[in-house]
Amino acid sequence: MSFSSFVGSALLPVLLVSATAYAADVSEIVRPTTDFSAAEKYEVNSGGAATVRPRDNADAFSQSSANLSLEDEMRFKIGNGFFKRLWVSAPASTQASDGLGPLFNARSCQRCHLKDGRGHPPENEHDTAVSMFLRLSIPPRNDADKKLLDEHRVNVIVEPTYGGQFQDFAIQGIDPEGKMRVTYKEQTVPLADGTTVSLRHPTYSATDLNYGPMHPDVMMSPRVAPQMIGLGLVEMIPADAILAHADPDDKDVDGISGRANLVWDKQAGKVVLGRFGWKAGNPTIRQQSGGAFAGDIGISNPVSGQAYGDCTEAQKACREAPSGASDQYDNLEAPEDVLELVTHYSRNLGVPARRDVDDKTVLKGKQVFYESGCVSCHVPKYITRTAPERAEHSHQLIWPYSDFLLHDMGDGLADNRPEGVADGHEWRTPPLWGIGMTRTVSGHTYFLHDGRARNLLEAIMWHGGEAEAAKNTVAGLNKEDRDALIKFLESL
Repeated sequence: MSFSSFVGSALLPVLLVSATAYAADVSEIVRPTTDFSAAEKYEVNSGGAATVRPRDNADAFSQSSANLSLEDEMRFKIGNGFFKRLWVSAPASTQASDGLGPLFNARSCQRCHLKDGRGHPPENEHDTAVSMFLRLSIPPRNDADKKLLDEHRVNVIVEPTYGGQFQDFAIQGIDPEGKMRVTYKEQTVPLADGTTVSLRHPTYSATDLNYGPMHPDVMMSPRVAPQMIGLGLVEMIPADAILAHADPDDKDVDGISGRANLVWDKQAGKVVLGRFGWKAGNPTIRQQSGGAFAGDIGISNPVSGQAYGDCTEAQKACREAPSGASDQYDNLEAPEDVLELVTHYSRNLGVPARRDVDDKTVLKGKQVFYESGCVSCHVPKYITRTAPERAEHSHQLIWPYSDFLLHDMGDGLADNRPEGVADGHEWRTPPLWGIGMTRTVSGHTYFLHDGRARNLLEAIMWHGGEAEAAKNTVAGLNKEDRDALIKFLESL
């Protein structure tokens, strides 16, 4: 049996083939199709053998990879418990759960990633928007700052008083940093067939500041919590497979010039490819999880180290508040075993199987998607690398629909805030798998980094910069083709 007939099979999670056979076949397997008469082989299994059967309810993103061993399934469930844990302020009788804050955005991972799905911006002035916050940073102030950035030791220079993240909650006795405000202005955009789309332009501000004014050069960027599925598979895509799509100088003159974000891997002690976050600012799920523990909840861990979360030297009472760290837990609030379990959970949230892959309208929409140039950035498929300790993620044909690179998305989406290699106009291409189940899981259809788009068509019409040509092609479609495109996206 040929290599290509094995790939993606739910029966063979690990493929034993020679490196020569792999190299010879892989480029053909992952090449975007030009045949839209029927679904591709194994296309239904978006996450390869790890794919889960979709549940038509809010738990669709909360299932474990289908090919986990019994032991790893148990670890997944324990990790889920820590992911949902509501942390409390220290000292507390439940020592294993104390250490919240002192400043924080949420009391648990689950509060931001509700049902492991997508966050949303505040619905009204009374909505606390725990699944959304503002990133803060300033330009480098001196040679030392520039050196840290040039060596990729840090991605940003944090705002000196409020830190790297604006926190609107605090434990008792500590003032929160303030409140995030967002206002919208509507803009009507016409399509070629006479249809109009209304886009809402957001403006963000930080008000009710409790620690004095921010730095005059502060840069603020909103973030909603992304969906959690398929992260372990993304981590296993060979770096070379991602970098093969990079074309920073646009040498092929197609208008697409994806760039890799280069970031510091704290565990490996070196500069590596960034994969996770809205600007690909983190290299691994472990580092992403540790950063979220510290920044979002204020929980110290082996990645962050400090026991006071994002509190700065200017926030004296915050730094002096009681800590939940103890000798029993390696002087941390979430020790290595807790971080490892949450990382394992995050790696193994399964990607739901595709729906309606053989539907004629879906196939027509797929053709529109491919021929409009969307696959230049939303690369359909990859084959993951092999690692004995990650058998469930090894040698899988997966369909994330992303190149995981940075692209200039134009002035409309620009946050004007650099992060690592990413400049103020660039964003990492988000994977599209599971996007059609957003309403089922999260109860809304808000998209993009700040949830400004209220549906998929709005999200497309926000594309600019390198995606301007593809957006204009979509804007020029007739209603039948445009509806087919949306139906294809909803099948992912």
